[in-house]
Amino acid sequence: MSATFDLNERPEYDEVLQKIADYVLAYEVTSEEAWKTARYCLMDTLGCGLLALRFPECTKHLGPMVEGTTVPQGARVPGTSYRLDPVKAAWDIGCIIRWLDYNDTWLAAEWGHPSDNLGAILAVADHLSQKRVSEGKEPLTMRVVLESMIMAHEIQGVLALENSFNRVGLDHVLLVKVASTAVSAKLMGANREQMLSALSHAWVDGQALRTYRHAPNAGSRKSWAAGDATSRAVRLADIAMRGEMGIPGVLTAPQWGFYDVLFSKTNKDQKIKPEGKRALSIPQEFGSYVMENILFKISFPAEFHAQTAAEAAVTLHPEVKNRLDDIDKIVITTHESAIRIISKVGKLANAADRDHCLQYMTAVPLIFGSLKAEHYEDDFHEANPIIDSVRKKMEVVEDERYTREYLEPDKRSIANAVQVFFRDGSSTERVVVEYPLGHRRRREEGIPELEEKFRRNLATRFSSQRCSKILGLCLDQSALEKIAVEEFVALFAG
Repeated sequence: MSATFDLNERPEYDEVLQKIADYVLAYEVTSEEAWKTARYCLMDTLGCGLLALRFPECTKHLGPMVEGTTVPQGARVPGTSYRLDPVKAAWDIGCIIRWLDYNDTWLAAEWGHPSDNLGAILAVADHLSQKRVSEGKEPLTMRVVLESMIMAHEIQGVLALENSFNRVGLDHVLLVKVASTAVSAKLMGANREQMLSALSHAWVDGQALRTYRHAPNAGSRKSWAAGDATSRAVRLADIAMRGEMGIPGVLTAPQWGFYDVLFSKTNKDQKIKPEGKRALSIPQEFGSYVMENILFKISFPAEFHAQTAAEAAVTLHPEVKNRLDDIDKIVITTHESAIRIISKVGKLANAADRDHCLQYMTAVPLIFGSLKAEHYEDDFHEANPIIDSVRKKMEVVEDERYTREYLEPDKRSIANAVQVFFRDGSSTERVVVEYPLGHRRRREEGIPELEEKFRRNLATRFSSQRCSKILGLCLDQSALEKIAVEEFVALFAG
């Protein structure tokens, strides 16, 4: 006899949601390294956003839905005069942060850019701090922003360690939405029930596909997808704060839950529970590990799997630049993730296509000795046909050690090697770079360069006097943590 009804016993909230909620509501960040790294992350992320304002394809997306609208106590978008509701402000801030693919990165079974969450964090904190001041209360301080960043990094990064959403075709901005929802709800004053409700809605939402990140459909949506996710997170947190009920079994519900609908596709990366169900793996407790180990993009505005290839190409440039026509082949030795994400041949249709092409990001520094955001634009590409000529001579091969050490917790390498062979039988040395400048293993070397990157990006938007004021504040941990959020954001107003 077939069943003609569902057993309607409402479950407890899924364990994963409870772990995230309890972490955000109760964890105390005690790692000085995490606090310090969060400060550098804040600097770098805002600098990337300011630099993106030079590109019309980015700025066309910014501003209120109704032209001329200014929101009282609205959140400011750095580098602009916009004052928007927190939902649209999160979209705009997230968009400029991610536009040039130059902000921080996390690489594991899943990839992503945890500083994308600053779109939601800064928008909500700026608005709430202004509101508190107008009510005669103490403003929120930037220490709260840094704490939110550490927690958002941790949620996104730990969930990425062993859960490969890309293997089932989902985009990593799913994790941005979840992390941003959690920290936005906390900033709004959520209790545990409100937090769980907000998180459940983040998971039950339709999730973005990765279509726009891969050949032959790569396009500029990948540059605003994170802004879209942070915006949605703020909206969902707000809905929960208004008393909206949650969906307790959002992950585990048979047939209708996230696991069965979106995470059940067979792939070797996903964890399988004893009962045969695929489920999210949380291999370690939430703390501050991700912020401490975050990867900064210092040298190049390029997809992170190509950072070391570009560095190797810069090293080879002096030897190759006058022999471009004599090249027989170029061998790029890399890891499996780079091959799966960014190795492509054929015509590259747009800037977003080029900054996700391993061969393009290696060819440009081989030829010109550098790789800048402008090098992806149509006019530069069209003016330099030599780039595609060099690309056609490239071979990409996998080194199994590189692939293995990419996932090893004590290494997390992102290795690439480049070697150029000439028609006369000669060749360059095989230049190997296993850890990019922004890796934790190269922190001492990288931080001065990160500060210089921030200085350059500030100078694209502000006077030298204002640049000095912002830089001085950002280099002082104590002063930065104490300043009110709305005062800090005002320094970046356009």
